Amino acid sequence: MKFVRDTKSAFGRIVGSPEGIEGAKRYELIRRNISILMLLITIVPLLLMALINYLQYQSALRNEILEPMKVLVNKAKNSLELFLTSRVSILRFIASAYKYDELADEKNLKRIFRVLRQEFEGFIDLGLIDGNGVQVSYSGPYNLRGQDYSGEAWFDQVRVNGMYVSDVFLGFRKLPHIVIAVQHSDGESDSSWIVRATIDTKRFDQIITNMGIQPECDAFIINRSGVLQTESKFYGQVLEKRPDLIFPLSYEAAVTERVDSRDQPVVTAYSYSNRSDFVLMFVKPKATVLKAWYTLKSELILVLLVGVIVIVITVMRLTAVMVNRMRTSDERRELAFREMQHTHKLSSIGRLAAGVAHEVNNPMAIVNEKAGLMKDLIELNPDFPQREKFLSLITAITQAVDRCRTITHRLLGFARRMDVEIQLLDVNDIVKETMSFLEKEALHRNIRLTMHLAQDLPRISSDRGQLQQVFLNIVNNAFAAVSDGGLVSVTTWDHDKDNIGVSIQDDGTGMSDDTLKHIYEPFFTTKKGRGTGLGLSITYGIVKKLGGDIDVQSKLGKGTRFIVYLPKRHEVGREEQDG
Repeated sequence: MKFVRDTKSAFGRIVGSPEGIEGAKRYELIRRNISILMLLITIVPLLLMALINYLQYQSALRNEILEPMKVLVNKAKNSLELFLTSRVSILRFIASAYKYDELADEKNLKRIFRVLRQEFEGFIDLGLIDGNGVQVSYSGPYNLRGQDYSGEAWFDQVRVNGMYVSDVFLGFRKLPHIVIAVQHSDGESDSSWIVRATIDTKRFDQIITNMGIQPECDAFIINRSGVLQTESKFYGQVLEKRPDLIFPLSYEAAVTERVDSRDQPVVTAYSYSNRSDFVLMFVKPKATVLKAWYTLKSELILVLLVGVIVIVITVMRLTAVMVNRMRTSDERRELAFREMQHTHKLSSIGRLAAGVAHEVNNPMAIVNEKAGLMKDLIELNPDFPQREKFLSLITAITQAVDRCRTITHRLLGFARRMDVEIQLLDVNDIVKETMSFLEKEALHRNIRLTMHLAQDLPRISSDRGQLQQVFLNIVNNAFAAVSDGGLVSVTTWDHDKDNIGVSIQDDGTGMSDDTLKHIYEPFFTTKKGRGTGLGLSITYGIVKKLGGDIDVQSKLGKGTRFIVYLPKRHEVGREEQDG
């Protein structure tokens, strides 16, 4: 907690208001301090990150470049083993699904081989060899029936391991191929036989091609004796012996860096097969590997420079916006403070006016009672001298009392604070009542105040006091906009099934398009030195709170028209629910 407090204190000293400095220079110093702090906070970590990445990239390079090579070699090796395993499984199935006599029947064997070639690629021939190593039946392009394999090394391996996969060789076929042989034992007679098939190595070339290596790279299959099993771009043809390509045994993909027979530094990824003598290799020139390093280094420097430039521009603009908003906020806060003082004064005056109105009502009630008593006494005495003159004077007194009562009641309605109260209202009555407050000013300035009120206007559910404030604010603005002898017109109408409309139009100075964009903003005013800029903002908020809408049409020099749309049914807004 102490560290947090110290940090906040240091931050406050850096960006806080400079002591004893006022005006524009004060905000310029704040902007400078914030800019320096933000640049330090953003650029220093960026530089440290770039330096760390630069120093550690060479170690990360092995994982980023060499690991994909391992993955690629493992996938290719798995494809090779899957191919060999599937072919071994096919021969095991044939050996176990058919009896010895069925396979010994060459006609039947040819039928099996024909179906085998239709369903699986790569098979060249198929043969049955008895327990003595003699080929009993054969299906293929050559005449190998009766061939004796008992002296071949692979025959002994099949007898011991139950399966044999040869290396690539040419034989008398003169094309690269491999031999797969599986042994099957008859549990009833303790006899055994071997199913042997020859498979071409096109699938090996397909596996290499599917690796999708770059033109400058090489991939091939070699056996554990260093004999190439497929063609290599860099190291020779099929069956060429390359002892320099023999690497330590590893069934998982391994990577080694070396200089090859061409005196070229290369990176080699390799993996030994689990089911055969094959080794899959992937060779990539070291220059290609380092190319990524040089590319990243230049990109890193470019990104760093661009990042620093963007940060500087962003920080300068952001701090300018922040300080400008701070300055505007300070000005608005000062204006709001003045407005609050003004509001307190008005509130005090309102309470004073309410008290005065209440005190005036009491003697007015006594005057009204005494005048009524005098009228009753005169009417009871028909012979009262100058009876008619006194009755007319008493009538004038009661009318004056009624007028005073009306004025004080209206004054109380505006002065006191009233809770929001939704009730059925006649908007025409509210308009008339509000306009009556402005009749004296209109008469004094010779302003024509006209009202065009719809006779069939439906009653609405709303708040009387707030509607009075809305109409009074707008009409006051209209009075301020027109010159002496001007015109202010108020119109009401049934707008649609959900709303009624109230229009307040004047022929005053009007407003420009730029002014219209800001009229509802708090503290925005065109009455320099006289207005607070809160009237229309408050008006807009009241109308929205009551569920209505407000529109304005104005042309500079031709007047302004405010249109207030009020809902016929009041829906409780979020503000009222929260309150």
